[in-house]
Amino acid sequence: MRRSTRIISSVLAMEKLGVVSARKSLKRKLEEEFGDDGRLDAMPQPDAPGDLVGEVSAQVSVLNSAISSSEADRSAAKRAVHVLTELAKNDDIVNVVVDCQVVPALVRHLQSPEPLVEGDSSPIPFEHEIEKGCALAIGLLAVRPEHQQLIVDAGALPHLVQLLKRHRAGYKTRAVNGVVRRAADAITNLAHENSNIKTLVRIEGGIPPLVELLKFIDTKVQRAAAGALRTLAFKNDGNKNQIVECNALPMLVLMLRSEDTGVHYEAVGVIGNLVHSSPDIKKDVLHAGALQPVIELLRSSCTESQREAALLLGQFAAADSDCKAHIVQRGAVQPLINMLQAPDMQIREMSAFALGRLAQDTHNQAGIAHNGSMVPLLKLLDSRNGSLQHNSAFALYGLADNEDNVADFIRIGGVQKLQEGVFKAQPTKDCVAKTLKRLEEKIHGRVLNHLLYLMRVAEKSVQRRIVLALAHLCSPEHQKIIFLDAHGINHYDNSFGLELLLELLESTSLKHQQDASLGLYKLAQKATSVCAMDAAPPSPTPQVYLGEQYVNNSTLSDVTFLVEGKRFYAHRICLLASSDAFRAMFDGGYREKDAQDVEIPNIRWEVFELMMRYVYTGSVDVDLDIAQDLLRAADQYLLEGLKRLCEYTIARDISVENVSLMYELSEAFTAKTLKHSCILYILEHFEKLTIKPCVLPSDPMYITRNPEFLHRSPYQAGGTNPDFVDMKRAGAGHKHKWFSLSF
Repeated sequence: MRRSTRIISSVLAMEKLGVVSARKSLKRKLEEEFGDDGRLDAMPQPDAPGDLVGEVSAQVSVLNSAISSSEADRSAAKRAVHVLTELAKNDDIVNVVVDCQVVPALVRHLQSPEPLVEGDSSPIPFEHEIEKGCALAIGLLAVRPEHQQLIVDAGALPHLVQLLKRHRAGYKTRAVNGVVRRAADAITNLAHENSNIKTLVRIEGGIPPLVELLKFIDTKVQRAAAGALRTLAFKNDGNKNQIVECNALPMLVLMLRSEDTGVHYEAVGVIGNLVHSSPDIKKDVLHAGALQPVIELLRSSCTESQREAALLLGQFAAADSDCKAHIVQRGAVQPLINMLQAPDMQIREMSAFALGRLAQDTHNQAGIAHNGSMVPLLKLLDSRNGSLQHNSAFALYGLADNEDNVADFIRIGGVQKLQEGVFKAQPTKDCVAKTLKRLEEKIHGRVLNHLLYLMRVAEKSVQRRIVLALAHLCSPEHQKIIFLDAHGINHYDNSFGLELLLELLESTSLKHQQDASLGLYKLAQKATSVCAMDAAPPSPTPQVYLGEQYVNNSTLSDVTFLVEGKRFYAHRICLLASSDAFRAMFDGGYREKDAQDVEIPNIRWEVFELMMRYVYTGSVDVDLDIAQDLLRAADQYLLEGLKRLCEYTIARDISVENVSLMYELSEAFTAKTLKHSCILYILEHFEKLTIKPCVLPSDPMYITRNPEFLHRSPYQAGGTNPDFVDMKRAGAGHKHKWFSLSF
């Protein structure tokens, strides 16, 4: 997994979340601020569409005509702005409002009119209030992306930037603070998810005054300026660089320590967008002293600040290994772990992301795990949120890299959680597979010794988790000493592991039975030979193959078989060398010894012919439609090699519907490899069989009496192989019944 993929997935998840939530929150914030500062009561909204258009048009007409600085015009304009602002709050009618040409009228009133008398320095009526209301209304309209460019084309940006500077004229009133704040909020909404407008704000000179406003005493102004810078910095390198060049970082770092939650939330958001995909700015931010205050925000009462801080720490942790170590040393791990259990899903997601980044440093892995992160991370794998799942899986992947974590990972059921999880995205599935592979590679030496010790002394539930994990993850070379050796590692009787699997297999819990079946299947699968089939037992006499040309050939034939009324010509020397059955027939005391014609009453012609072809050539292609009859004949005439070929063909046809019949067939003709295949199939498809109405054959612990299957499998049927387990039980005198299920 590439670093860029992981960071982008997490950041884009946050961005997607911000698309909706940012619009709603900005709209809500604008409305709340208007409620705080408004002087007029809320206006009743028209019901009929015609009434609405008429009302909006009337107010637009007022704005277009009331352009002087007279008290009458200013009062009328103020009233009109208020009405239009109220209408702009309603999402259902906002498009109608815009269609009535309200934007140009509002933009015109973003600047104060000239005094009635040239040179008159007396205050203009309702100075700042109308501009403030217009900025608020424009900010509400800009929540809709389709309105943003329309507002910019109407010339709003230069006026909004000028409003950001209004405090420079020496005004220190509440109204000035309000107009500056609303201008910043309007810029935020206009630039939201619009890269062209973000760049236009910079071109119009909007960034320097916004940076200057970060030092404003009024915290509402601070928040608004930081919110605008946050939006402008996202995915716009030109804006990022100018914000840094304007020396915003020192003030942003100070704002991280503000007691006002809104201030530090916006500040951490600005810094997060500045460092995203910008390694040089990331270094500047760290050099400015942002690390410790960001870590402290993990304990903030503001959940948004917690989330942003965790995301930012994850971004910091990508810089270099030293930064990862510093983050851990400064106390970030425990609050991040606590955040894994927060009610807010986004906090859980971002804390998992940060821990995943930190866990890529080998020096951090043991500390993160032993502070209690693994259990909550494993629980988060059950989330339906794909990003949260992936971040948790990635963190666990990092923790699994440390040998000191492996035994605990297995002890708490981590392997089963990874195996049984339902993961939404393919990258998450790949990450889980790599984690299991990483664990598998760690199970040797002291890790294996620790697991074997726990498997004997821990409580039963832990023992079961460990034995199931080892069944899946142990290497083939360790398999025998873990599960079969009576005097294995450290003189432990390691067949105890096999005892645990068998106990689970006989449990009344269907889940335990399924787990044990799959574990036994994995053990057998690892033991499976790469050979395609069993080698037949060597013949006591040298094998003689006359060749294809002598099959049913009368040349030098000295015996004839009568099959279904037809003659089949054969040669005694070839038959004598092929099996004990033919040797007894032609070299013993049976009447066939001197007979010229031997009747074969119970075998079809095509079956007999194929059997004889094998006798003459040593090989034959066995089709499924004839395999069972040929198996019966091969068993009757003790042709072990031919039996193996038949078993191989039959085993490829085992299914949920016929496995019981196939098992009975293997019993009837002592077909051990077919029996192995049936048992392996049962274990592999245990869950399907539990809901299938069929009955398993008896022979309870067939596995237990055939331990050789676990360390040398005779053949692989269609990529799998069959049979299972025992060891000491038969010798210990224990009696076991085959798990009785309603298959």
